[in-house]
Amino acid sequence: MTGLGPSVGACIVLLLIAAGAGAAFALLFRIHRDLREEHRALLKEKEVIFNYVHDVGEIFAESETVQIEPLMEKVLFYALRATHAGAGAIYLVDPDGRTLRARTVSGLFPPLAGGADLALDRAVSKSQHIERAVRAQRIPVGEGLLGQVADYGTATIVADGERDSRVPRYDEDLLRVTSLVAVPMRFHGRTLGVMALVNRIDAHPFVQSDLNLAQALADQASVAAHYALLHEDLDAKKRIDNDLRVARRIQEMLLPRELPVVAGVEMAGFNVPAQEIGGDYYDVLPIDDRHVGIAVADVSGKGIGGALLMSVCRSLLRARAPGVLRPAAVLRDVNRGLAGDLTEDLFVTALYLVLDTVTRELVYARAGHERAFRYRPADGTFEVLDSPGIALGMSTPDVFDAALADGRTSLAPGDVVVAYTDGISEAMNPAGEEWGVESLKTVVRTAAASGAHGVVDHVRQRLQRFVGEREPYDDMTMVVFRIGT
Repeated sequence: MTGLGPSVGACIVLLLIAAGAGAAFALLFRIHRDLREEHRALLKEKEVIFNYVHDVGEIFAESETVQIEPLMEKVLFYALRATHAGAGAIYLVDPDGRTLRARTVSGLFPPLAGGADLALDRAVSKSQHIERAVRAQRIPVGEGLLGQVADYGTATIVADGERDSRVPRYDEDLLRVTSLVAVPMRFHGRTLGVMALVNRIDAHPFVQSDLNLAQALADQASVAAHYALLHEDLDAKKRIDNDLRVARRIQEMLLPRELPVVAGVEMAGFNVPAQEIGGDYYDVLPIDDRHVGIAVADVSGKGIGGALLMSVCRSLLRARAPGVLRPAAVLRDVNRGLAGDLTEDLFVTALYLVLDTVTRELVYARAGHERAFRYRPADGTFEVLDSPGIALGMSTPDVFDAALADGRTSLAPGDVVVAYTDGISEAMNPAGEEWGVESLKTVVRTAAASGAHGVVDHVRQRLQRFVGEREPYDDMTMVVFRIGT
């Protein structure tokens, strides 16, 4: 301080000290302000998480069957609020495990799979039109940005959507993606879906803290979503089971509750479906005052499809049988009714017999079905009732007509005729052994003296003992008739 008086030097020192203190104070103020803002942000995030957990808990507490849509709407609401995202969607993996489908959409969220021709200029409501387009898309797991998030189970952040080739481009400003966050929703190592958020409302790009918060919400949501989806699956199964029970009751109405009383002929039959409903069919049809028709059929498919086709066959057969004494002619008409309406994997085998109750002549036609047989108690022999033919619906009417032909035989008092589906002869025991036609014939020979009802009862008992606890592989159907003595 040479050349300056003591008072001036002291003032300079004091000014320097004051300046340093001011800078320090400003720095401390800025640090304090930043800490307060960070504290407020943490409190806000804590409030978001708390409210989210509370609302999700209320959804579970107030509903006996948790629905996935309201739950996902809550999750998406808090994700948008926490990350300041302008729009978002939650995609869940379909039951097939191969595709993603948007279950909840909020805001102007663009179709991220791309390739959508939105035609917004013709839309009455642009927001609704865009949402429908998003919900309509199916995103294969492993393909595209969202598909890869689902496949690999790793989150991704796109800071500049205009430069990222994985983000689809749209001409409309309201569909442009400036930034994006996509996080997987996983439970016990299995990906349930993907949550995607786009375009912060403050125009800033998403940052790592946004991704972390979105992932935290998605992780919590995945637990709730897992159990909500279980509820959804159980509800769907209950509806299906109820529909199957109704279908079974309807099918039982289509099968004869009691076989008609025919002079000089005793008849009996049974049907046991392998599933809730089956594709086997049997019927006894009055043709005129002295002829009766006996039908047994087996649809290739099981379940609902088989049952529907069976009901169609029944209607066609009942419409064409009256007054027609040639079984082949009836089956040809039925085949024409089915031709062109069946897929390649659907067909029907059928056996149709016409019995003259006065002369005891039996005429029969076999459309690819198991051969019926006749048992003669008088000499203990069997006759296989064979005739050419192919299954209904397998070929053109011309080919079917040419392949089919009637067979005929004359019955004697006491004779027993047995018609059945392959579920009887091919029934298996726990060791994987087939019951077989010879076992069936043995039971028929033993029970023939007890009449048609006795034969049916003995076959069911022996078959049940043979099969044991093994689940039936195919429907089992049989019709037996015995000529009176």
